Amino acid sequence: MLLKRIDSPYHPGRRGKWWLKLKRELSAFDVVVVAVEWGHGKRANVLSDYTFAVRDGRGRLQTIGKAYSGLADKEIAQRTGWFLEHAVGRRGHALTVSPEVVIEVAFDIIQKSGLHESGFALRFPRIVRIRDDKPPADIDTLERVGEIYKAMLVREGVEH
Repeated sequence: MLLKRIDSPYHPGRRGKWWLKLKRELSAFDVVVVAVEWGHGKRANVLSDYTFAVRDGRGRLQTIGKAYSGLADKEIAQRTGWFLEHAVGRRGHALTVSPEVVIEVAFDIIQKSGLHESGFALRFPRIVRIRDDKPPADIDTLERVGEIYKAMLVREGVEH
């Protein structure tokens, strides 16, 4: 949904300060960070891009998305040192890290995807907060992802 002042000027491709885009969140998952990447622009010197996973029925971690928005610069800077100390390997440009940092991630849509091990991808993921209060053993499961996905299809009137 897009809200705008009625007297605001129209500029194709730009919202400007007079327009506000509102996104409806479908849900949120508690996930664990499994890989990190260096940011871009003002975040080029910090690990700000987080790849995250849910747990499957056998307890294995399955990636489901990547997010880089939602946390304050200070939070990202504080975590960068921890991620560097807990790096366990490389995956392309990403550093794989010990799966200990739990984050809550909100999103708009779940879609099928061959990109992630889980078979799903979260569209427009945003980090809501770091869940220092939650251990990695308590993250959301692939089964719950499937349940939310099916409920989304029903809500949207799509056959599955």
